[in-house]
Amino acid sequence: MRLSAARVERALSQLSAQAIPDSHPVMPQLSRAFGDHTFFIDDAGLLIVEPADSAEVPAGQLIKVAAWSNAERTSLTPHEPEATDVVIALGAEDLDGTS
Repeated sequence: MRLSAARVERALSQLSAQAIPDSHPVMPQLSRAFGDHTFFIDDAGLLIVEPADSAEVPAGQLIKVAAWSNAERTSLTPHEPEATDVVIALGAEDLDGTS
């Protein structure tokens, strides 16, 4: 799931993670490996957001797709997508696609 800039900011306010900017040189490789997503990185590894069922507000569940392969956190090892317990409130998007 690709998030709008406003939703990325909203997600970051609820997470201890960093968003990988679309302009980062690693983005084409990540997109080839995992699809068209907004990617986040934290102490556990590489994360994406997938839609979560929520009756109250639009929400996303964090899915871990790669883990750090060394203590220096310089290399990631992909693995089967692993749902985390973290669900973030994304808020509604406006009709023009912004939120």
